[in-house]
Amino acid sequence: MAEQAIPGYKKWLEAVGDQGVFFSSFFRNLFRGGFEWSEFVRQCYEIGYRSMMLVGITSFIMGLVLILQLRPSLLELGAESMLPRTLAVSFIREIGPVIIAIICAGKVASGIGAELGSMKVTEQIDAMEVSGANPLQYLVVTRVLATAFMVPLLTLIGDAIGLFGGFLALNFTDDISFSLYFTKCISSLEFMDLLPAVVKTIFFGFAIGFVGCYKGYNSNKGTESVGLAANSAVVTASLWIFVIDALAVQITSILFYR
Repeated sequence: MAEQAIPGYKKWLEAVGDQGVFFSSFFRNLFRGGFEWSEFVRQCYEIGYRSMMLVGITSFIMGLVLILQLRPSLLELGAESMLPRTLAVSFIREIGPVIIAIICAGKVASGIGAELGSMKVTEQIDAMEVSGANPLQYLVVTRVLATAFMVPLLTLIGDAIGLFGGFLALNFTDDISFSLYFTKCISSLEFMDLLPAVVKTIFFGFAIGFVGCYKGYNSNKGTESVGLAANSAVVTASLWIFVIDALAVQITSILFYR
């Protein structure tokens, strides 16, 4: 049985090594001259603008549902006035960044994996290399940086929309003014609530872009590998989001809340 476990173990080590090589290639091309600004801007549009509707709808529903779920519990404790503060802290610190990152992993990572996978299968990447172009710099660097830049922006927009959804939900049963609601939300937040949340979304975005590019760029020959690359990109990026979030929570607790 030990001998049967060796091939799978070796395959896992080879995959880790390939990702390490791909990671080092990314950084070498990151600081190389001739950055593709036009492709970077195009990817920001594709990743950010085209994901905004999905992020906005999901954030709005999450804010609305959280208020409806929290209200009965806080009402029993006589702390109904804490609803805006509770929503703001929980949404800004944890729920908003993680949920929006998972949405981007499903939409963006799969899209990048399928796009680069199809280019690999149709030998477009090989043609770029033969023609003297740098596919890593044009295809990979621009997409990874675009996701690392746009996911934090999408998270900030989603947080605002989620709080607005909570405001509407709270007015289903209570009567609270817009200014009073957001005053309570903002007064409950500190700078150290916002900073870790924004910083970890940068790493979320980097992981989403890197995994999508790696899975698509290294897909095997054949049309079936395109779908496998897209599916594997979503699963792997989602797992990395939870790992990064767990590490971020531990680091934040040690540095700021001890």
